[in-house]
Amino acid sequence: MPTSQNGWPASKDPDEIDIVHKRIVGTNRKLKVARPVAPLLIAFATDFHNQVEPIDEGQWDEWGYAYRDVRGGSTLSNHASGTAIDLNATKHPLGKENTFTEEQSRTIRRLCRKYGLRWGGDYQRKDEMHFEVVMNAAQVRNLIRTLGLDDGDQEAKEANQDDQATSGIVESDSSRSRNRVLPSNRRHHNQRPV
Repeated sequence: MPTSQNGWPASKDPDEIDIVHKRIVGTNRKLKVARPVAPLLIAFATDFHNQVEPIDEGQWDEWGYAYRDVRGGSTLSNHASGTAIDLNATKHPLGKENTFTEEQSRTIRRLCRKYGLRWGGDYQRKDEMHFEVVMNAAQVRNLIRTLGLDDGDQEAKEANQDDQATSGIVESDSSRSRNRVLPSNRRHHNQRPV
């Protein structure tokens, strides 16, 4: 099986390398990434959204898995293995420098160290939208455990968050011993879907 630049298995068939769609918490965006690295990439994207800049929910410019070569090269991109993501790509186009403030860049580097990622903003040809896994599978598993991201119920929690975001807020009705969904106009102003 071919491998991407970072040594992870790559395939034109996303099922062959276990590509999954995962939501960036706090947004309506999902990324296609390899299941083994999904906890790291999604946690990073969530922190990026909360600490660097909001994920732009206008044009869809958050990218993950794509079977292709490195732009301008002949080796498979880390996107081909689902181990790289691009965030707010239209704001941070390939080759453009200083699209983030110094403070944002410091935060990005701190988050990349935390999640074991490399940032395209540190490449010779700047790619400030781009973030990729630089560890092998054993290192990834260890870091996921260390960060407490290996919760087996994470998918169920995300599904529940998605349900609440689209269905409304569930309120217990003890007088009838059942739960009901409040319509959006009856929610408290400080309660927002996740």
